[in-house]
Amino acid sequence: MAVDRILKDDASEEKGDRARMATFVGAIAITDLIKTTLGPKGMDKILQSTGRGHNVTVTNDGATILKSLHIDNPAAKVLIGILKRLEISKTQDDEVGDGTTSVVVLAGELLREAEKLLAMKIHPMTIISGYRMAAECAHNALLKKVVDNGQDAGTDHALCNFQFSLVVLHDFSLMDDNLCDAEKFRSDLMNIAMTTLSSKILSQDKEHFANMAVDAVMRLKGSTNLEAIQIIKKPGGSLRDSFLDEGFILDKKIGVGQPKRIENAKILIANTAMDTDKVKIYGARVRVDSMAKVAEIESAEKEKMREKVKKIIAHSINCFINRQLIYNFPEELFADAGILAIEHADFDGIERLALVTGGEIASTFDNPESVKLGHCKLIEEIMIGEDKLIHFSGVELGQACTIVLRGASEHVLDEAERSLHDALCVLSQTVNDSRVLLGGGWPEMVMAKEVDELARKTPGKKSHAIEAFSRSLQAIPTIIADNAGLDSAELISKLRAEHHKENSSAGVDVITGTVGDMAALGISESFKVKQAVLLSATEAAEGLLRVDEIIKCAPRKREDRM
Repeated sequence: MAVDRILKDDASEEKGDRARMATFVGAIAITDLIKTTLGPKGMDKILQSTGRGHNVTVTNDGATILKSLHIDNPAAKVLIGILKRLEISKTQDDEVGDGTTSVVVLAGELLREAEKLLAMKIHPMTIISGYRMAAECAHNALLKKVVDNGQDAGTDHALCNFQFSLVVLHDFSLMDDNLCDAEKFRSDLMNIAMTTLSSKILSQDKEHFANMAVDAVMRLKGSTNLEAIQIIKKPGGSLRDSFLDEGFILDKKIGVGQPKRIENAKILIANTAMDTDKVKIYGARVRVDSMAKVAEIESAEKEKMREKVKKIIAHSINCFINRQLIYNFPEELFADAGILAIEHADFDGIERLALVTGGEIASTFDNPESVKLGHCKLIEEIMIGEDKLIHFSGVELGQACTIVLRGASEHVLDEAERSLHDALCVLSQTVNDSRVLLGGGWPEMVMAKEVDELARKTPGKKSHAIEAFSRSLQAIPTIIADNAGLDSAELISKLRAEHHKENSSAGVDVITGTVGDMAALGISESFKVKQAVLLSATEAAEGLLRVDEIIKCAPRKREDRM
């Protein structure tokens, strides 16, 4: 006996071709939305929030756009969910930082090709199997073409990182040419940084910002902990006025009567209440029969605060930084003791300050021996534009530095920060995995050529899926050319012909509008980023191809317990 319906009236389901069509439509719509931002000539999007204030963001950063979208289509949510999972890796050491737009575009093109294959009655599992073979072939093609100037065979990586730091210090006398070609590696890093920044707001001054980013990452000496690099945004001036400072800058002023300069600072970083202690029982009342009693209560409160300040001073410090406010009375006590007291430092600020000075955030002060103090050689007040800030130099974490961004408006500064963050992420990963590829659509054409050859050798329906994968790869240089207003059909045909020559380094040169030599132009990309784009896009397309039914469940109704 057939059952017509097993779901409740409020629930709905879509099966088979209808479900797949809904899946493809949502994912391809996301791709079409974001693909115009791809490449050096990509366009920007204006994002306006629906909350109070209707904040506006101007960006062409794929990750920022996707995070801001409110989407109802389930397939589009799945695609964004996969990308968010890539973003979650920010807490780990495998963050690549760039390539979100490329992942979305490639995944969307794979699904667009899969739609045509399904119309030819090819089963989704056959398509997935073909895509997997093609992805493995494309990955192997990249591995054959990588260039690694970071280290020669058998070179110890820690030694290489030490030598990279010598490049920053311009001390080449200690370098052994047989071990590590640090100049070439720095050149690779510069090319990667400039390629990453080419599609961002910083493209006009990309060499200036690439230099800053490379110097900042070189200071990390192989670490991927970007917390040691602080970015401060200060409106005013032009982007060109931005600079890298070797030290830590806290966006706070030194209070009145406080010492303006402290050498060999011992810093206590705290998160504690420094207001006058009050009776903190909600709704409590204190009845007194005279004003003298009120004065006694005030005196007792002041005495409690005096005791607390004495405990803090007993740590033998000359600088106290607190997450919370410091009221007038304790501030006077600190000033009398010659201690610099900084209040209301934002939580990110003191977390990073604790990291770079080697201290720990304290909240109790009864046992001075258990509190770890921070140290730095000099604390002083500096001026940036019209603002006063506090500068910590000679901090314990030697690789710490601050990038100060200047610009005409908050919108420009926000987009500049996002752009620089992408570059820093890519560079920090490249220092660890120093393999480099050419850019400008060159990797996609190399992969497409190898995948095409695999398709010719593969019998059966899988060959159609492998050919489709090759066409999807070629879609990326096509979109880069389209976004630059070029004739993509002619350019890609010329590019394909060039890549049939041995050891071709041809790619799309959007500046001249022709096929250019990527090696001569110095357009490079990190192998790790390109690998992440390839594998993540294939995984996203595969996940959506497996869908054959969409069930929208009815919301559970509250039971009436009356």
